[in-house]
Amino acid sequence: MKLKEIDKGRYRRHLNKVFIGSALALAVLSLGIAQLLIAFFPNAAGSHFHWNLLGVVFGALLVGAGLSRLRQHPFMTEVVYVWELKQRLNKIARKRRKVEAAAEQGNETAMQVLQFCYAGSRQLWQLDDNTIVMDELTVKQTELNNLANTHGVILDAGVYDENMLKQF
Repeated sequence: MKLKEIDKGRYRRHLNKVFIGSALALAVLSLGIAQLLIAFFPNAAGSHFHWNLLGVVFGALLVGAGLSRLRQHPFMTEVVYVWELKQRLNKIARKRRKVEAAAEQGNETAMQVLQFCYAGSRQLWQLDDNTIVMDELTVKQTELNNLANTHGVILDAGVYDENMLKQF
């Protein structure tokens, strides 16, 4: 995955519409499916918990399937990009200790993975207005830059490939 610049305003508008649309669709589908199940399979005792739960499960599956089908739509470009970026950063986070230890030992691949992680996190946090930990990220980036200079590594987030994580 390559980092790319996206319009923050467009991303926020589209994310809000996707979120609201998904929530409304889930509510309508869950209630509708549950009511249909209750109508076809009434319970004399009056407990319909399992039909309501089944309605929510089927509603969630339908909303998920709908979002999956819409991934390629131009409206979803920024939203899907951020979803995928979060997935990549999560994979790095799971191996972060090993990657940081390897980077301390001068492993160039580990440094490139951390560079992508820091650049991706910075972009993600700016898009979500989560700037509370930006100072901490700046310190980490400075440490990585110093480490790269010490070992003669030129950092470039663009060289990151998910396969790089396999060695950690």
